[in-house]
Parts: sequence; structure tokens; C-alpha cells
Amino acid sequence: MAQKRLKFWGWGHADDLLSADDQRWLAEGWARRFGVDGFEVSPPPAAEEIELRAPRIAAPASLQAICTSDHYERLLHSYGRSFPDSARMFARDFSNPPDVVAYPRDEQDVVDILHWCAEANAVVIPFGGGTSVVGGVNPPAGGDGRPVVTMDLKRMNRMLEVDPVSLAARFEAGVVGPELERQLKPHGLTLRHFPQSFEFSTLGGWIVTRAGGHFATVYTHIDDLVQSMRVVTPSGVLESRRLPASGAGPSPDRLFMGSEGILGIVTEAWVRVRPRPRFRSSTTVRFPDLFRAADAIRQISQAGLYPANCRVLDSEEAGITEAGDGSHALLVLTFESPDHPLDAWMARSLEICRDHGGSPDDSALERKDSHRAGAAGQWRDRFLRGPWFRENLTARGIIRETFETAVTWDRFRALHEDAIASTRDAIARATGRPGSVTCRFTHVYPDGPAPYFTFHALGRKGALIDQFWEIKRAASDALLRNGGTITHHHAVGRDHRYWYDQQRPELFAVALKAAKRKLDPRGILNPGVLVDPLWA
Repeated sequence: MAQKRLKFWGWGHADDLLSADDQRWLAEGWARRFGVDGFEVSPPPAAEEIELRAPRIAAPASLQAICTSDHYERLLHSYGRSFPDSARMFARDFSNPPDVVAYPRDEQDVVDILHWCAEANAVVIPFGGGTSVVGGVNPPAGGDGRPVVTMDLKRMNRMLEVDPVSLAARFEAGVVGPELERQLKPHGLTLRHFPQSFEFSTLGGWIVTRAGGHFATVYTHIDDLVQSMRVVTPSGVLESRRLPASGAGPSPDRLFMGSEGILGIVTEAWVRVRPRPRFRSSTTVRFPDLFRAADAIRQISQAGLYPANCRVLDSEEAGITEAGDGSHALLVLTFESPDHPLDAWMARSLEICRDHGGSPDDSALERKDSHRAGAAGQWRDRFLRGPWFRENLTARGIIRETFETAVTWDRFRALHEDAIASTRDAIARATGRPGSVTCRFTHVYPDGPAPYFTFHALGRKGALIDQFWEIKRAASDALLRNGGTITHHHAVGRDHRYWYDQQRPELFAVALKAAKRKLDPRGILNPGVLVDPLWA
């Protein structure tokens, strides 16, 4: 199937650009917030203006049909989609591209590519949809001069088997979100794992980064939806047994979930699916502030009500996205089921919200499309279009990035206050002017929330990356010193390594390095992610 060309310098397809209205909303809104008349807009890079170094390796004849050193393909696979990636792309800095991009068609191709790269002492970067925002798919800097082969699995995109009795399906790992759902739809089934990157990210990418998805409670991570998997490593192929649960020792699946491509390449997986929802109840609730909303959400999460959507926006984020007027926090609350109406669950949740000062939009409960209309729909549209805004903000010198965490309820307020204050202070130091820092909850658990922060700062072109890192360091330090995790669902990559090294037990790091030496003895897989390269 022919596919539209992706942008090498931004999000989505080359012909998918912000509308004139979105561009105007972005430009006028942020000019007003930063107190400036307007912005100097840098044009995106053109492929023909960028000169890449010559490839340092060529595929053997047996693999040439699935390998390329095409100029555009090397540009496309040079970066993920973080702010530093965006800043480098707009600066025309493609100084460290992969030498070859490989598109395996099946598992044997993956085996053959790894064998070739091990023999050639070439680095292998697994590349699903390339949507990493933590430097997880970028060729490593330095790398001891070794050539780099990026392995893009998107040709491995088929549903291989479905089990309607056990509610499971087996997919090749390169399938992107919409294609996975399209293949399940004739069976009346859905995975219902919808990260913001859903349109372009892959099943394998979700698994190795422990991606967070659609459900705000219970089945929040892809971990909960994986039944078994096959993994190709440089030392051989392994497949875990397909089971609903097991107490037989440490889980082999858990070794590879979150491994970010350093131990092997996931080639296929059985995933737990479910009937498509037929019943839905959705509304929004206004709260005086984020903390009153948090108190309500904590009670809901501990009451066993388990809403599918339970997103809380602070007043500033609600105002920026125009889901509110900036005077109140907003809860987007949804229940869904393939089996039964949900009035009782919603009624009890709204009773809890009222007890904590919440004001529900009762009219939304009467609308079948309430999750796509009104305040909820406005936020949803801005959320889904968010990745497309980055390149337009970067072009204007606006630093926009997110950082997210999870923390126990007893520590949330202190973490929130420190993260907001530290990030604002860092923005002022780095840029000389105030910026914006907002917070929302993406997922909630009985023992704590997953706060998700977004910051905007007006930077100085030519210094954007240094300014970004001053802000990022302050924010990340605040998360760790207040008992949070460095990432709830964005993964570690290269960008979070410093804080991941502080968070994990040192003896676990030793064990992880030992596993890598056994599975990847030449250290070719994604060096520098999670652990130091074996040659270091």
C-alpha cells in the first residue's frame, strides 16, 4: 500500500499543515501572552538545502532490496520529535544521520539485519513511528565512529491471528495505531490504546517504551494489554508463553517492556482486546482550582469506579486550550462499556465531585457526542492537534515542551508547587522573561496521580537548545527531589538518562547491563539508552 510521505522536519505527513485559523490562534495568542507585537517566523528546512555526510556502510547484496541510503529517508530517521530535535531541524543541523535505513518485511529480515550489523560492528537503532520525545531513536553522538543502521519496522504491520473467545489478537509489531484498529474493526474488537501519537506510533514502540494510552484508570499502560511477545536479539529469538497470568518466576515479557530497543527487537505480540464500547457517559466538571479537583479524583479512584477518561486541567491549561475561560480547573470525565449503561457510575462520581466543590455540566449527559462537543471536545481537539503546533512554535522561537511524572497522593501538592515554581524560575533565568507552566492529570491511580506539565517560553534563536536544557534540568530535578518518577509514559531515551540513573537502584543497573551483554554481546542495539554503551 502506497503511503504518504512523512515530514522529516515536523509532525505528520508533508501535506498536513495547520489551518490558517490555527496559525492565527497560535501566533496572536502567544504574542499576547508574551507581550510582543509578533514573531519572526523561520521557514522549515527543505531536503535539497541539507547536505549529509556520505554513508559509512553499504548493505550486502542479500539485503539491498530492503535497505536504502536515500537522502530523504536518512533525514527522516535522524531525529525523533522532541523540542531539541525540532530546534536542531530548524537550525538545519543533520550532522549525525543514520547511514542506512532498513525496512524488514518479516522476522527473518530482522534476524538477517542484526547478523549483518553484528558482523560489520554497526549500531542498530530500532525505529517504530519515530515519535520519541526523549531522544530514543536518534543515532548516538560519537558512537566510537561506528556506522548506524536504523531499522524501521512499519512494513511488518499485519494482524496474524485473532482469538475471539479469549479476546486476544496477534499482530506484527510494526503496525501503527489506526491500521491496528482497522484490522480489528471487522471482528467488533478494539485495543483501545490511544496515545497522543496514535496515528504514527507502532505497537512495538508502545511496548518497548511502556506507553500510556486511552484509559485514565486500570489499563493505563500497554503493559496491561500485552499477553505475550516474540523478540529477536543478536543472540537468538525468544517467545514468551501466551497466558492470562503466571506466577512462574520473573516475567520474560517484563524484561522487554520498557527496554527501549537495547535488548532486542519485538517482532510480534499477542494483545488483549475487547468489544467496542456501546455505552458511554461523558461530561465536564468545573472546580475552583486544581487541588479541589485532585481531592475529588482521589476519592473517585479509590472508590473503584474506574472511569475511562479522568483528565483534569488546571485553570491556565483550560484557558490556553479554550476549554475554559482561565478562571477554573476542568475535569473531563467519561465512562464507557461494551455491556451495560453507566448512569450509576457517573451519578456517584458527580456526587463526589459536588462534595468537593465541583459544578458538573448536566446538559452534557444528555448528548450522545458529549465527549467530542463543548469544553471536552475543545480540549480534545487541541490535545490531538498538539504535536502539529510544535514546529510552528519552534519556527517562532517559542520553546514548548512537556514533562510528566507519577507520584503518591501525599506528595502531589509539594511536587506540583516545586515543579511549577522551579520551572517558572528557570524560564525567567534562561530567557529573561516570564513564561507559562500548566498542569493536568493524564492518568490516576488509587495511590497517586500522573501529573503532566507543559511549559512555554519565548527563547532566542541560536540559543534555543541551551535555554531548553536549563529549564528541563530544573523541572526534572524538582520531580525527583519530591518523590516522583522521571517519566510516567514518555520513556527514558537519552534525554532522561541522568535522572533515570538516580531513580533506579544501582544493583538493578548492574543486572540490566549483564542482561544486555548476554543478549547483545557486541553492544549494537541503541547504545546509550538506559545504560552506558558497552564500549564506554
